[in-house]
Amino acid sequence: MSTIPAGRQQHILLRIRREGTVTVSDLALELEVSELTIRRDLDQLASRGLVERTHGGATERRTLAVEPDYPQKAQEYPTEKAAIGSRVASMIEEGDTVYINSGSSTLAVIQALATEDKAITIVTNNADAFWACKESENIRLIFCGGVYRQRSHSVSGSLSALVINQINANKAVIGVDGFSPSAGLTTPILEEAETTRAMIEQTVGAVIVVAAANKIGVVSNYRTIGLEEVDVLVTDQEGGDIVSQMEIPAGLSILVATTTQ
Repeated sequence: MSTIPAGRQQHILLRIRREGTVTVSDLALELEVSELTIRRDLDQLASRGLVERTHGGATERRTLAVEPDYPQKAQEYPTEKAAIGSRVASMIEEGDTVYINSGSSTLAVIQALATEDKAITIVTNNADAFWACKESENIRLIFCGGVYRQRSHSVSGSLSALVINQINANKAVIGVDGFSPSAGLTTPILEEAETTRAMIEQTVGAVIVVAAANKIGVVSNYRTIGLEEVDVLVTDQEGGDIVSQMEIPAGLSILVATTTQ
């Protein structure tokens, strides 16, 4: 095997793409170099955005350049999203004002809240929130203005900011297209990133991210915030297993929503 860094790194990339994840110790044995050399190689690959560093190795960085259709997203991980929704709903307290952005995972949170008897205010750009909450007598629903996007069932843009800038929430529940230690929270739509960022900036309490396993380790085009600004990630068991290998900020709590709860 080549001892030239470029040659080693190309081999490492090929292994990661084939196997999904690698460890420093295995690579050092295979390539007959020190573990320090492998760590440097992985750090360089991570700095170029080609891999995600984990505890003791690296994993593949997945990308999402094009936003999937909403019906497609809604069919992915339905049981896990329902469990995530119930777990997050238990974290919302009587009297809370909560920002909730667009997405099928956040809709699961809204649906779970609609079945409870807590008097809360939800401020959202999630167009499906109306149907989820139409029978609820306890939820005060405030919609952000903006341009409706059929592909995401949401409204966003500069008009949304006019509403968001007037409301301070004490919690934010944020759905994502990508969750990455190096890239933070990302989305393929600029307007969605701007609207979500505005919600977070107007939140004076906990920022709660909801993401099933298919969003963990994914990087999309537009950054919303870094993981250091997130307080809690609520994910499924598979997502928790992936995150446990990642190098995430010390203050970020990971909650796993089980499908049996």
